[in-house]
Amino acid sequence: MKGPLTLLLLTVSNLFMTFAWYGHLQFKKLAWFSKLGLVGIILVSWGLAFFEYVFQVPANRIGFEENGGPFSLFQLKVIQEVITLVVFTLCTVFVFKTDQLKWNHLAGFGLLVAAVFVIFKKW
Repeated sequence: MKGPLTLLLLTVSNLFMTFAWYGHLQFKKLAWFSKLGLVGIILVSWGLAFFEYVFQVPANRIGFEENGGPFSLFQLKVIQEVITLVVFTLCTVFVFKTDQLKWNHLAGFGLLVAAVFVIFKKW
């Protein structure tokens, strides 16, 4: 149960991270948001990033093998990176609608899957 919970929490965390880091680039289309200066945008992003950490920290604590979870630190990091790219890609293509998914993106993701395999492989 700790493995799936870790993955769920990391996914939610990454949704907040994506909107904190990149959402402001799209939300400028909103009237109230476009009037914010850089400091205002930073504060809104920090507010979103707070929720990123609300989910990220428990995910790592629950998932870490020394806390009874199934994952090593390397595994947690690789999982987090893959989730980050999946969430970012889905948001970019379907929410922000700024880019199209192309073959080189898929090739890069395939290499990430290979990285996951190598990190999780018991040598």
